Amino acid sequence: MRVSIFLTLCLAAIVASACSSTRGRVVSESSEPRPLVTQPVKPAASNSVPVVHVFVALCDNVHQGIVPVSATLGNGDNPATNLYWGAAFGIKTHFKKSKEWELVAEFQNPQPAILERGVFRHRTRDVFMVADAYRGREINRTTIDFLEAAAGKPGEELSINTATGPINLNLSGSAELVAYVGHDGFMDFELPVTPQKRDDRKRDAIILACASKQYFSAPLRSTGASPLLWTTNLMAPEAYILSAALEGWIGNESDEQIRLRAAKAYHSYQNCGLKSAMKLFATGW
Repeated sequence: MRVSIFLTLCLAAIVASACSSTRGRVVSESSEPRPLVTQPVKPAASNSVPVVHVFVALCDNVHQGIVPVSATLGNGDNPATNLYWGAAFGIKTHFKKSKEWELVAEFQNPQPAILERGVFRHRTRDVFMVADAYRGREINRTTIDFLEAAAGKPGEELSINTATGPINLNLSGSAELVAYVGHDGFMDFELPVTPQKRDDRKRDAIILACASKQYFSAPLRSTGASPLLWTTNLMAPEAYILSAALEGWIGNESDEQIRLRAAKAYHSYQNCGLKSAMKLFATGW
């Protein structure tokens, strides 16, 4: 068991260092985004229950500017073994084993860029989370889809059968909370356009990627969404952080309480010190 924990911690350290890109590009928070010229045809539909939509860019040794991890963890076309999805602290594996969430539906290849979709329901609150595993090479698309959701773009409607009956869930801009998990693609590329705010609905955003506050600040501001949780430095974007933050969000805790939850979870798994973890996570502008 001690060997297993040691290997896990070593792996987490590698993941954090993997965010360093030799092709990196510093983006100032004051950078002016290029506006998206297209206009919405209709507003995003409302949901009958709170919905969280999570956009996961699978770890990819070949198509992302990261320090490579193992071939299985860094295969961006295989969600089952991918670091951010099927591995021990990947989104699907962690939430599937969680005491707070249950997996109620799975979809294979729901879109060309998305290899797998998991729908989770909270066990004690009527809240749903839809997580999409994007091909690693589609990190650009993942980033755009996340920002468009934050801006209020209408998304798909899913029909889910649950133990209490069928329910329809609207995704993307219909979600009250949107989250991005993975490598910070803005270290490698610029978007040709930046999604712009489409409505006045309140949406929260979580961005678990290296130095996301520095790199995502300008484009996120353009969407009108509020940064509930993001990061200030290199880090391992693992599922226990999102899980901890969601518990606070579902419980209507303050932004600072949610930040503290995330920091405690990160310290618990990384043993980095709570003070250091608190400096790593930020909330608000």
